[in-house]
Amino acid sequence: MDTYRLHYFPESGNSYKLALMLTLCGQTFESIWTDFGARVTWTPEWRRTINPMGEIPVLEVNGRKLTQTAPILLQLAAQYEKFGATNDAETYELLRWLFWDNQKMSGGMATYRFLRTFTPKSDPAVLAWHLARVKDYLGILEQHLGATTFVACERLTASRHNL
Repeated sequence: MDTYRLHYFPESGNSYKLALMLTLCGQTFESIWTDFGARVTWTPEWRRTINPMGEIPVLEVNGRKLTQTAPILLQLAAQYEKFGATNDAETYELLRWLFWDNQKMSGGMATYRFLRTFTPKSDPAVLAWHLARVKDYLGILEQHLGATTFVACERLTASRHNL
């Protein structure tokens, strides 16, 4: 039986994705709160001992530290045989939407929220630009979901928007 420890930040959408996936797969995990606002992930100690990429979340599996949410979701889906792709077409769609989410949706929202919440003097024009991008990404997702129940496949999968 695997032992999971999730280094997380409560406002992190990616932290939520991993916690939800573990829960849906019937797994318990130890939550390790990380003070992202104090920039703990920027410290040399964090990068040396937890994640050299300086990011959150990190999922420890039996002491092995895994980073990058999309591949972790895919690994959990395969391991527990839940929410994964069943053929090449589904694999393509699942990967397409996971990559889009990480680059556009989550990346855009995270940047906007960081600037709005953790940067004391954010430039209003920069905030407005980022918010416009987030609204555009949400529009893309909303339009896509107008024609289908799930984002990547015809059923629940590891795509962040399906969880």
